[in-house]
Amino acid sequence: MGIADGLRWIRRWVLRLSALVFVLLLGWVLLYRFIAPPGGLFMLQEYRRLGAIQQDWVPLSQIAPVMARSAVAAEDANFCRHWGFDMSAIRQVIEAGGARGASTISQQTVKNVFLWHGRDWTRKALESGITLLVEATWSKPRIIEVYLNVAEFDEGVFGVQAAAAHYFGTTAAELSPIQAARLAAILPAPKTRNAADPSDFVRRRASSIMDGAAIIARDGRADCLSG
Repeated sequence: MGIADGLRWIRRWVLRLSALVFVLLLGWVLLYRFIAPPGGLFMLQEYRRLGAIQQDWVPLSQIAPVMARSAVAAEDANFCRHWGFDMSAIRQVIEAGGARGASTISQQTVKNVFLWHGRDWTRKALESGITLLVEATWSKPRIIEVYLNVAEFDEGVFGVQAAAAHYFGTTAAELSPIQAARLAAILPAPKTRNAADPSDFVRRRASSIMDGAAIIARDGRADCLSG
């Protein structure tokens, strides 16, 4: 076999392997469109570290609508209008010198369900690719449903149902607007913030989130959340 033949053989197998990886990844993403993800690497790490975690999966129909609106208002106000990446937010970050992140709820869901936590470029590249697959194959209500069920709300507390019980002794379905806003306000730093005993910062942030949730309900930016 000559050098040219060898290179063609390598290229052919690289393409085949790439196609296989894509098919397997697509199948994985499609599977979670219909069944509840068992968790992610971070959740598994916390389970091993703590010995136990709290999580109770609930469908979106059993989560107070104000909770979904509060999460969107807090983390990704244009969630219903983008395809996985908020280009306006990204431009603002670039103009500000990249001092803060611009991850959408779709990207955060992909990170929590399919990947590991970290800032390395390999993870970011995978996150971008899988986010496109998720946006192409899942509905927006499904994305927010998964996000609210896998997000960390305190050490060892994952998902809004466990968070509602942990902080307020209630269920996700019964969350009030202020409770929903406070849960959204402790993201993305739940280990240093407390929804039941909020600091002044969390109170101010929750108040802003309540206003934002009402605004996106009025202007149509929450229309996709109910399917």
